Amino acid sequence: MGIVSPLGQSVCEFFDALVTSRSGIRRIPESVYAGPSALVGGLVEFDPAAHWPPHQAAQYDRATQFALVAAREAIRDASLELSDVESRRAGVYWGTGLGGASTIEESYRLLHLGNGRVRPSSVVLGMNNAAAGNISIANGLRGPVLNVSTACSSSAASIGEAYRAIKAGYADVIVAGGSEALVTYGNLRAWDAMQALAHADATDPARSCKPFSANRRGLVLGEGGGALVLESADRAERRGARIYAEVAGYGNAGDASHISRPDVDGQARAMRAALAEANLRPADIGYINAHGTATVVGDVVETNAIKTVFGDDARSVPVSSTKALHGHLMGATGAVEMIAAIAALAHEVVPPTAHLECPDPACDLDYVPNEPRRLRLPAVMSNSFGFGGMNAVLVARRYSN
Repeated sequence: MGIVSPLGQSVCEFFDALVTSRSGIRRIPESVYAGPSALVGGLVEFDPAAHWPPHQAAQYDRATQFALVAAREAIRDASLELSDVESRRAGVYWGTGLGGASTIEESYRLLHLGNGRVRPSSVVLGMNNAAAGNISIANGLRGPVLNVSTACSSSAASIGEAYRAIKAGYADVIVAGGSEALVTYGNLRAWDAMQALAHADATDPARSCKPFSANRRGLVLGEGGGALVLESADRAERRGARIYAEVAGYGNAGDASHISRPDVDGQARAMRAALAEANLRPADIGYINAHGTATVVGDVVETNAIKTVFGDDARSVPVSSTKALHGHLMGATGAVEMIAAIAALAHEVVPPTAHLECPDPACDLDYVPNEPRRLRLPAVMSNSFGFGGMNAVLVARRYSN
Protein backbone atom coordinates (compact mmCIF):
# COMPACT_ATOMS: atom_id res chain seq x y z
CA MET A 1 0.00 0.00 0.00
CA GLY A 2 1.12 3.57 -0.66
CA ILE A 3 -0.36 6.92 0.22
CA VAL A 4 -0.04 10.68 -0.18
CA SER A 5 -2.39 12.37 2.26
CA PRO A 6 -2.94 15.41 4.46
CA LEU A 7 -1.82 13.15 7.33
CA GLY A 8 1.48 12.05 5.84
CA GLN A 9 3.09 10.32 2.91
CA SER A 10 3.53 6.85 4.32
CA VAL A 11 0.92 4.36 5.48
CA CYS A 12 2.56 4.20 8.91
CA GLU A 13 2.47 7.99 9.38
CA PHE A 14 -1.08 8.17 8.03
CA PHE A 15 -2.46 5.49 10.35
CA ASP A 16 -0.60 6.86 13.37
CA ALA A 17 -2.29 10.22 12.75
CA LEU A 18 -5.69 8.51 12.60
CA VAL A 19 -5.35 6.68 15.89
CA THR A 20 -3.92 9.74 17.67
CA SER A 21 -6.48 12.12 16.12
CA ARG A 22 -3.87 14.37 14.55
CA SER A 23 -5.71 16.50 12.04
CA GLY A 24 -4.45 17.41 8.58
CA ILE A 25 -7.17 20.02 8.10
CA ARG A 26 -6.21 23.70 8.21
CA ARG A 27 -7.26 27.08 6.96
CA ILE A 28 -6.73 27.44 3.21
CA PRO A 29 -4.06 30.06 2.49
CA GLU A 30 -5.09 33.26 0.72
CA SER A 31 -2.77 32.39 -2.15
CA VAL A 32 -5.25 29.60 -3.01
CA TYR A 33 -8.56 31.08 -1.87
CA ALA A 34 -9.36 34.61 -0.81
CA GLY A 35 -13.13 34.36 -0.96
CA PRO A 36 -15.81 35.98 1.12
CA SER A 37 -15.64 33.38 3.91
CA ALA A 38 -12.91 31.41 5.70
CA LEU A 39 -12.60 27.91 4.28
CA VAL A 40 -10.50 24.94 5.35
CA GLY A 41 -9.07 21.97 3.52
CA GLY A 42 -7.15 18.74 3.96
CA LEU A 43 -3.95 19.99 2.35
CA VAL A 44 -0.90 17.90 1.44
CA GLU A 45 2.56 19.26 2.15
CA PHE A 46 4.11 18.07 -1.09
CA ASP A 47 7.33 19.07 -2.81
CA PRO A 48 7.54 17.77 -6.39
CA ALA A 49 11.28 18.55 -6.42
CA ALA A 50 11.78 15.72 -3.93
CA HIS A 51 10.61 13.27 -6.60
CA TRP A 52 11.47 14.69 -10.03
CA PRO A 53 13.66 17.35 -11.64
CA PRO A 54 11.63 20.51 -12.46
CA HIS A 55 11.24 19.78 -16.17
CA GLN A 56 9.77 16.35 -15.41
CA ALA A 57 7.50 17.49 -12.57
CA ALA A 58 6.03 20.07 -14.96
CA GLN A 59 4.74 17.19 -17.12
CA TYR A 60 2.30 16.07 -14.40
CA ASP A 61 -0.75 17.70 -12.86
CA ARG A 62 -0.76 17.74 -9.06
CA ALA A 63 -3.26 14.85 -8.97
CA THR A 64 -0.98 12.80 -11.22
CA GLN A 65 2.01 13.60 -9.04
CA PHE A 66 0.13 12.21 -6.04
CA ALA A 67 -0.80 9.13 -8.07
CA LEU A 68 2.74 8.40 -9.20
CA VAL A 69 4.19 8.69 -5.70
CA ALA A 70 1.44 6.59 -4.06
CA ALA A 71 1.75 3.89 -6.74
CA ARG A 72 5.54 3.84 -6.48
CA GLU A 73 5.34 3.41 -2.71
CA ALA A 74 2.78 0.62 -3.02
CA ILE A 75 4.92 -1.22 -5.57
CA ARG A 76 7.95 -0.82 -3.32
CA ASP A 77 5.97 -2.00 -0.29
CA ALA A 78 4.86 -5.06 -2.26
CA SER A 79 8.45 -5.80 -3.38
CA LEU A 80 6.91 -6.20 -6.82
CA GLU A 81 9.31 -7.03 -9.62
CA LEU A 82 7.93 -8.04 -13.01
CA SER A 83 9.54 -9.77 -15.94
CA ASP A 84 8.71 -8.65 -19.47
CA VAL A 85 6.16 -11.45 -19.79
CA GLU A 86 4.64 -10.78 -16.36
CA SER A 87 4.22 -7.08 -17.14
CA ARG A 88 1.67 -8.01 -19.80
CA ARG A 89 -0.63 -9.34 -17.08
CA ALA A 90 -0.06 -6.45 -14.71
CA GLY A 91 -2.34 -3.44 -15.01
CA VAL A 92 -3.63 -0.19 -13.54
CA TYR A 93 -7.20 0.55 -12.40
CA TRP A 94 -7.33 4.14 -11.22
CA GLY A 95 -10.08 6.38 -9.86
CA THR A 96 -10.48 10.15 -10.01
CA GLY A 97 -13.35 12.59 -10.02
CA LEU A 98 -12.07 15.45 -12.15
CA GLY A 99 -8.58 14.35 -13.15
CA GLY A 100 -6.16 17.22 -13.77
CA ALA A 101 -8.28 19.91 -12.10
CA SER A 102 -5.34 22.20 -11.36
CA THR A 103 -4.26 22.16 -15.01
CA ILE A 104 -7.79 22.81 -16.27
CA GLU A 105 -8.29 25.74 -13.91
CA GLU A 106 -4.91 27.23 -14.75
CA SER A 107 -5.68 26.94 -18.46
CA TYR A 108 -8.90 28.91 -18.11
CA ARG A 109 -7.19 31.47 -15.91
CA LEU A 110 -4.54 32.06 -18.58
CA LEU A 111 -7.16 32.13 -21.32
CA HIS A 112 -9.45 34.67 -19.69
CA LEU A 113 -7.22 36.63 -17.33
CA GLY A 114 -3.74 36.16 -18.76
CA ASN A 115 -2.27 36.51 -22.19
CA GLY A 116 -4.87 34.37 -23.94
CA ARG A 117 -2.47 31.46 -24.48
CA VAL A 118 -2.53 28.06 -22.82
CA ARG A 119 0.23 25.48 -22.43
CA PRO A 120 0.60 23.06 -25.36
CA SER A 121 0.55 20.19 -22.86
CA SER A 122 -2.75 21.25 -21.24
CA VAL A 123 -4.75 18.41 -22.77
CA VAL A 124 -2.46 15.57 -21.69
CA LEU A 125 -1.97 17.06 -18.21
CA GLY A 126 -5.65 17.74 -17.62
CA MET A 127 -7.29 14.66 -19.12
CA ASN A 128 -9.13 12.43 -16.71
CA ASN A 129 -7.00 9.35 -17.45
CA ALA A 130 -3.62 11.10 -17.11
CA ALA A 131 -2.81 9.47 -13.77
CA ALA A 132 -3.68 5.94 -14.91
CA GLY A 133 -1.64 6.35 -18.08
CA ASN A 134 1.39 7.75 -16.30
CA ILE A 135 1.36 4.99 -13.66
CA SER A 136 1.31 2.44 -16.46
CA ILE A 137 4.19 4.18 -18.30
CA ALA A 138 6.35 4.79 -15.22
CA ASN A 139 6.12 1.20 -14.03
CA GLY A 140 5.95 -0.74 -17.29
CA LEU A 141 2.47 -2.11 -16.53
CA ARG A 142 1.20 -3.36 -19.89
CA GLY A 143 -1.87 -5.32 -18.85
CA PRO A 144 -5.40 -3.91 -18.57
CA VAL A 145 -5.62 -0.18 -17.81
CA LEU A 146 -8.89 1.38 -16.72
CA ASN A 147 -9.80 4.89 -15.59
CA VAL A 148 -12.81 5.00 -13.25
CA SER A 149 -14.73 8.21 -12.60
CA THR A 150 -17.79 7.79 -10.40
CA ALA A 151 -17.41 10.89 -8.23
CA CYS A 152 -16.67 10.08 -4.58
CA SER A 153 -16.76 6.32 -5.12
CA SER A 154 -14.22 6.35 -7.98
CA SER A 155 -11.23 4.75 -6.27
CA ALA A 156 -13.35 2.27 -4.31
CA ALA A 157 -14.86 1.16 -7.62
CA SER A 158 -11.38 0.94 -9.18
CA ILE A 159 -10.30 -1.44 -6.40
CA GLY A 160 -13.48 -3.48 -6.71
CA GLU A 161 -13.23 -3.77 -10.48
CA ALA A 162 -9.54 -4.68 -10.22
CA TYR A 163 -10.41 -7.39 -7.70
CA ARG A 164 -12.95 -8.83 -10.12
CA ALA A 165 -10.56 -8.66 -13.07
CA ILE A 166 -7.96 -10.70 -11.18
CA LYS A 167 -10.62 -13.09 -9.90
CA ALA A 168 -11.85 -13.63 -13.47
CA GLY A 169 -8.33 -14.27 -14.76
CA TYR A 170 -7.91 -11.12 -16.86
CA ALA A 171 -4.81 -10.06 -14.90
CA ASP A 172 -2.47 -11.37 -12.21
CA VAL A 173 -1.49 -8.02 -10.65
CA ILE A 174 -3.22 -4.64 -10.68
CA VAL A 175 -2.16 -1.36 -9.07
CA ALA A 176 -5.50 0.06 -7.96
CA GLY A 177 -6.46 3.27 -6.20
CA GLY A 178 -7.14 6.89 -6.93
CA SER A 179 -5.94 10.47 -6.67
CA GLU A 180 -7.45 13.94 -6.55
CA ALA A 181 -6.33 17.55 -6.16
CA LEU A 182 -9.44 19.73 -6.03
CA VAL A 183 -8.36 22.37 -3.53
CA THR A 184 -8.39 25.14 -6.11
CA TYR A 185 -10.14 28.51 -6.16
CA GLY A 186 -12.76 27.50 -8.71
CA ASN A 187 -13.62 24.19 -7.07
CA LEU A 188 -13.87 25.77 -3.65
CA ARG A 189 -16.20 28.46 -4.98
CA ALA A 190 -18.35 25.82 -6.70
CA TRP A 191 -18.66 23.59 -3.64
CA ASP A 192 -19.31 26.59 -1.41
CA ALA A 193 -22.06 27.74 -3.77
CA MET A 194 -23.79 24.40 -3.11
CA GLN A 195 -23.66 25.25 0.61
CA ALA A 196 -21.92 21.89 1.09
CA LEU A 197 -18.65 23.05 2.67
CA ALA A 198 -17.90 23.47 6.36
CA HIS A 199 -16.40 26.84 7.12
CA ALA A 200 -13.52 27.20 9.53
CA ASP A 201 -14.32 26.29 13.13
CA ALA A 202 -14.18 29.51 15.12
CA THR A 203 -12.10 27.93 17.87
CA ASP A 204 -9.81 25.57 15.94
CA PRO A 205 -9.82 25.21 12.12
CA ALA A 206 -8.33 21.72 12.49
CA ARG A 207 -11.63 20.61 14.07
CA SER A 208 -13.89 21.87 11.27
CA CYS A 209 -14.99 18.44 9.98
CA LYS A 210 -17.35 16.74 12.46
CA PRO A 211 -18.99 13.59 11.07
CA PHE A 212 -22.10 12.31 12.90
CA SER A 213 -22.00 15.28 15.26
CA ALA A 214 -25.04 17.43 15.96
CA ASN A 215 -22.98 20.54 15.23
CA ARG A 216 -21.59 19.33 11.88
CA ARG A 217 -21.76 21.93 9.14
CA GLY A 218 -20.63 20.15 5.99
CA LEU A 219 -17.72 18.46 4.28
CA VAL A 220 -14.12 19.60 4.01
CA LEU A 221 -12.36 19.15 0.67
CA GLY A 222 -9.08 17.26 0.84
CA GLU A 223 -6.44 16.13 -1.63
CA GLY A 224 -4.13 13.16 -2.02
CA GLY A 225 -3.83 9.67 -3.42
CA GLY A 226 -3.86 6.05 -2.31
CA ALA A 227 -2.66 2.91 -4.07
CA LEU A 228 -2.90 -0.81 -3.35
CA VAL A 229 -1.20 -3.67 -5.14
CA LEU A 230 -3.79 -6.38 -5.72
CA GLU A 231 -2.46 -9.77 -6.69
CA SER A 232 -3.79 -13.27 -7.13
CA ALA A 233 -3.28 -15.31 -3.99
CA ASP A 234 -1.32 -18.04 -5.78
CA ARG A 235 1.16 -15.57 -7.22
CA ALA A 236 1.57 -13.67 -3.94
CA GLU A 237 2.23 -16.88 -2.04
CA ARG A 238 4.74 -18.19 -4.60
CA ARG A 239 6.89 -15.09 -4.34
CA GLY A 240 6.57 -14.80 -0.55
CA ALA A 241 4.79 -11.46 -0.58
CA ARG A 242 3.61 -9.84 2.64
CA ILE A 243 -0.18 -10.00 2.47
CA TYR A 244 -2.09 -7.41 4.50
CA ALA A 245 -5.54 -8.78 3.77
CA GLU A 246 -7.77 -10.51 1.26
CA VAL A 247 -10.21 -8.39 -0.72
CA ALA A 248 -13.26 -10.59 -0.29
CA GLY A 249 -16.26 -8.68 -1.59
CA TYR A 250 -17.35 -5.72 -3.69
CA GLY A 251 -20.79 -4.20 -4.03
CA ASN A 252 -21.80 -1.61 -6.60
CA ALA A 253 -25.32 -0.23 -6.76
CA GLY A 254 -27.06 2.85 -8.14
CA ASP A 255 -29.57 4.93 -6.23
CA ALA A 256 -31.51 5.81 -9.40
CA SER A 257 -33.27 8.50 -7.39
CA HIS A 258 -31.44 11.87 -7.27
CA ILE A 259 -28.22 13.30 -8.71
CA SER A 260 -26.89 14.60 -5.37
CA ARG A 261 -29.13 13.43 -2.51
CA PRO A 262 -28.05 10.02 -1.11
CA ASP A 263 -30.49 7.15 -0.79
CA VAL A 264 -30.77 4.52 1.93
CA ASP A 265 -31.86 1.76 -0.44
CA GLY A 266 -28.97 2.20 -2.89
CA GLN A 267 -26.36 2.25 -0.13
CA ALA A 268 -27.93 -0.78 1.55
CA ARG A 269 -27.94 -2.76 -1.71
CA ALA A 270 -24.25 -2.04 -2.23
CA MET A 271 -23.40 -3.21 1.30
CA ARG A 272 -25.49 -6.35 0.92
CA ALA A 273 -23.85 -7.15 -2.41
CA ALA A 274 -20.37 -6.83 -0.91
CA LEU A 275 -21.30 -9.10 1.99
CA ALA A 276 -22.87 -11.65 -0.33
CA GLU A 277 -19.80 -11.82 -2.57
CA ALA A 278 -17.61 -12.24 0.51
CA ASN A 279 -19.97 -14.93 1.82
CA LEU A 280 -20.10 -13.08 5.15
CA ARG A 281 -22.89 -12.20 7.54
CA PRO A 282 -23.24 -8.67 8.96
CA ALA A 283 -22.11 -10.07 12.33
CA ASP A 284 -18.79 -11.07 10.72
CA ILE A 285 -17.81 -7.43 10.08
CA GLY A 286 -15.67 -6.06 12.90
CA TYR A 287 -15.38 -2.47 11.67
CA ILE A 288 -16.98 -0.16 9.11
CA ASN A 289 -15.02 2.76 7.72
CA ALA A 290 -17.97 4.99 6.92
CA HIS A 291 -18.31 7.40 4.03
CA GLY A 292 -19.22 9.89 6.80
CA THR A 293 -18.81 13.22 5.01
CA ALA A 294 -20.25 15.36 7.87
CA THR A 295 -23.12 16.66 5.78
CA VAL A 296 -26.44 17.07 7.60
CA VAL A 297 -28.31 14.70 5.27
CA GLY A 298 -25.56 12.26 4.28
CA ASP A 299 -24.59 11.09 7.77
CA VAL A 300 -28.20 10.26 8.66
CA VAL A 301 -28.79 8.40 5.41
CA GLU A 302 -25.66 6.27 5.89
CA THR A 303 -26.62 5.56 9.50
CA ASN A 304 -30.02 4.32 8.37
CA ALA A 305 -28.50 2.27 5.55
CA ILE A 306 -26.21 0.50 8.03
CA LYS A 307 -29.23 -0.19 10.26
CA THR A 308 -31.11 -1.59 7.28
CA VAL A 309 -28.33 -4.04 6.43
CA PHE A 310 -27.01 -4.93 9.88
CA GLY A 311 -30.32 -5.07 11.74
CA ASP A 312 -29.82 -6.16 15.35
CA ASP A 313 -26.02 -6.06 14.86
CA ALA A 314 -25.98 -2.41 13.75
CA ARG A 315 -25.36 -0.92 17.18
CA SER A 316 -22.63 -3.41 18.07
CA VAL A 317 -20.33 -2.89 15.06
CA PRO A 318 -17.76 -0.08 15.44
CA VAL A 319 -18.17 2.60 12.77
CA SER A 320 -15.91 5.59 12.23
CA SER A 321 -15.31 8.32 9.69
CA THR A 322 -11.66 9.20 9.23
CA LYS A 323 -12.67 12.21 7.09
CA ALA A 324 -12.77 14.18 10.34
CA LEU A 325 -8.96 14.25 10.11
CA HIS A 326 -8.08 14.14 6.39
CA GLY A 327 -11.18 15.62 4.78
CA HIS A 328 -13.03 14.35 1.72
CA LEU A 329 -10.53 13.37 -0.97
CA MET A 330 -13.31 12.88 -3.52
CA GLY A 331 -12.04 10.47 -6.22
CA ALA A 332 -9.20 9.34 -3.93
CA THR A 333 -11.24 8.90 -0.79
CA GLY A 334 -12.28 5.27 -1.34
CA ALA A 335 -8.68 4.08 -1.72
CA VAL A 336 -7.39 6.14 1.19
CA GLU A 337 -10.16 4.86 3.46
CA MET A 338 -9.71 1.27 2.29
CA ILE A 339 -6.06 1.64 3.35
CA ALA A 340 -7.29 2.91 6.73
CA ALA A 341 -9.63 -0.09 7.10
CA ILE A 342 -6.94 -2.61 6.11
CA ALA A 343 -4.44 -0.96 8.47
CA ALA A 344 -7.03 -1.28 11.25
CA LEU A 345 -7.33 -4.99 10.42
CA ALA A 346 -3.56 -5.46 10.39
CA HIS A 347 -2.81 -3.48 13.56
CA GLU A 348 -5.97 -4.53 15.44
CA VAL A 349 -6.82 -0.90 16.22
CA VAL A 350 -10.02 0.86 15.17
CA PRO A 351 -9.41 4.56 14.43
CA PRO A 352 -11.89 6.91 16.08
CA THR A 353 -14.30 9.46 14.72
CA ALA A 354 -12.55 12.62 15.85
CA HIS A 355 -14.32 15.76 17.15
CA LEU A 356 -17.46 13.78 18.05
CA GLU A 357 -18.49 15.51 21.28
CA CYS A 358 -22.10 16.47 20.48
CA PRO A 359 -23.73 13.30 19.09
CA ASP A 360 -26.66 13.75 16.72
CA PRO A 361 -29.62 11.76 18.09
CA ALA A 362 -30.40 10.68 14.51
CA CYS A 363 -26.91 9.17 14.24
CA ASP A 364 -27.07 6.60 17.03
CA LEU A 365 -24.54 3.91 16.15
CA ASP A 366 -21.18 3.13 17.79
CA TYR A 367 -19.01 5.75 16.07
CA VAL A 368 -15.92 5.12 18.24
CA PRO A 369 -15.87 8.73 19.49
CA ASN A 370 -12.50 10.46 19.90
CA GLU A 371 -10.45 7.50 21.16
CA PRO A 372 -9.11 4.46 19.26
CA ARG A 373 -10.22 1.00 20.26
CA ARG A 374 -8.14 -2.19 20.32
CA LEU A 375 -10.02 -5.03 18.66
CA ARG A 376 -9.14 -8.15 16.73
CA LEU A 377 -11.04 -7.71 13.49
CA PRO A 378 -11.99 -10.73 11.36
CA ALA A 379 -13.23 -8.54 8.51
CA VAL A 380 -13.74 -4.86 7.67
CA MET A 381 -16.01 -2.87 5.38
CA SER A 382 -15.32 0.44 3.63
CA ASN A 383 -18.22 2.53 2.28
CA SER A 384 -17.94 5.05 -0.57
CA PHE A 385 -20.99 6.84 -1.92
CA GLY A 386 -20.86 9.36 -4.77
CA PHE A 387 -22.94 11.99 -6.51
CA GLY A 388 -24.98 10.47 -9.28
CA GLY A 389 -26.12 7.83 -6.80
CA MET A 390 -23.02 5.71 -7.36
CA ASN A 391 -22.29 3.47 -4.39
CA ALA A 392 -19.25 1.22 -3.97
CA VAL A 393 -18.57 -0.94 -0.92
CA LEU A 394 -15.48 -3.07 -0.27
CA VAL A 395 -15.00 -5.90 2.22
CA ALA A 396 -11.59 -7.25 3.28
CA ARG A 397 -10.77 -10.03 5.71
CA ARG A 398 -7.76 -11.63 7.33
CA TYR A 399 -5.89 -13.77 4.89
CA SER A 400 -5.18 -17.43 5.58
CA ASN A 401 -3.82 -19.84 2.99
